[in-house]
Amino acid sequence: MRRKPLLRGGLRWRLTAWVAVVMLLFAAVIFLAVYRGTATQLRQEIDRGLAGDAGELSHNLKLLDEDSPHALAAAATRYVHDQPFGASSTLLFAVIPGAGTSTNQPELLGNATPDNDETPAEQDQENRLAHRVLSVHDGYSTVDFPDVGDLRLLKRRVSIDSRLSVTIGVGEPLAAVHEAQHGIAQAFILAGALALAAALLASYLVGARVSLPLRRMAAIAARVDAGELEPRLHEAGGPGDEVAVLADAFNHMLDRLSAAFAGQRAFVADASHELRTPLTVIRGQLEVLAAQPDPPLEEVRRVERLVRAEVSRITRLVDDLLLLAKSEETQFLHVQSIDLRPYVEDLWDGMSLTADRHFELGSILDGTLQADPDRLAQALRNLVRNAIEHTANPDGLVRLDVEQIATDRVRFAVADDGPGIPPDQRERIFDRFHRTDSARDRASGGTGLGLAIVRAIAQAHAGHVTAGERPGGGAKVELELPGFTASEIVV
Repeated sequence: MRRKPLLRGGLRWRLTAWVAVVMLLFAAVIFLAVYRGTATQLRQEIDRGLAGDAGELSHNLKLLDEDSPHALAAAATRYVHDQPFGASSTLLFAVIPGAGTSTNQPELLGNATPDNDETPAEQDQENRLAHRVLSVHDGYSTVDFPDVGDLRLLKRRVSIDSRLSVTIGVGEPLAAVHEAQHGIAQAFILAGALALAAALLASYLVGARVSLPLRRMAAIAARVDAGELEPRLHEAGGPGDEVAVLADAFNHMLDRLSAAFAGQRAFVADASHELRTPLTVIRGQLEVLAAQPDPPLEEVRRVERLVRAEVSRITRLVDDLLLLAKSEETQFLHVQSIDLRPYVEDLWDGMSLTADRHFELGSILDGTLQADPDRLAQALRNLVRNAIEHTANPDGLVRLDVEQIATDRVRFAVADDGPGIPPDQRERIFDRFHRTDSARDRASGGTGLGLAIVRAIAQAHAGHVTAGERPGGGAKVELELPGFTASEIVV
């Protein structure tokens, strides 16, 4: 599978892009809140001003004390004319039934003639738009006023006396609101652009700093993928620094890979050597036999016995290798409940007949153990066979004790009175093809995989195996397994 090349600056640019997106989103939310909030606040101020102006206009109309609608209209016109209208001032008008509209801006509400080179059609259009203002509902509203733009309008109905009711209106252009919003937009664009540029630069620099050890790690990983296992990461940082923790974990992984590859190479070399030796013997004996034109029957029988023994040795080696390979599979064990006392007694009776030694069976627990009976028997046989090989015939001691070491854990201890195991070898004896006695050849010894198989079986049961010294001299190997349940004592 082809690996994707490491994009230069990929993490930095992605981090920069994400910062930009997040900042833009936050800026947009803040801008909308301020933009709308400012408009709402200014409109509320305008509405309060309109309410005050409407109240003042209503109060003054009531003080005019005119009897007829026309007289009231004339007095109202004089009053509102004294209140000029501009882009930043207030529009006033009063609609008096039977007397028309009094306003301080007759061009807008008074059906004025065309001005400023306007055509009659354009002025007529303005008049129709202006009359729409007079027909809006009472209360606050916003209308698009000719020549003015958006206008905030407040209409009220005022009773002058019991016979006369007048509609008044007060309007204020919203140009100030639009100018304020425009100013906010400009300020936000300028400040946002500067803040975004600074944030992008800072995020790029931070991304470059953060990605530097990751890029070094990627480069080292590429070298490891090419076959180099020596390079390591050296990142400074405290115990809580994520990059330093990651570097330590990465280095630990490389150490384990180096050890695994070294073990694999040693295993392949040892397995090749173990297989090559009997094959060399077989080939040499067959060549000797073939060199004789008429070999005697005794020579043929001798070669047959030797070849059969070497083939048996190869078969055991291959079986052990297959067992170790299967130990890493999920279906390696077939766990069931084992009645511990009869199981151990039957197993010990069979093993004590395999050699001329002094066999002792110590205490045995009453209870059940959740384990694979075949794999457990294989592990115990390997431990006993190892003890037999390191003890003298016929009085060498081989002893088995079964002890409870915790509520649900049991320990099988196989001890002998042989030469013992040197302290520096007590962990290595469980490695594949490892032998502590260099003088012991393969004919007297096994394949060198017996204790490795014991460890694989122990680990498959979530247990472990250790080697130590027997009190009084000799070796003691202990196999600990979980899943034990002691039998209840019936009184």
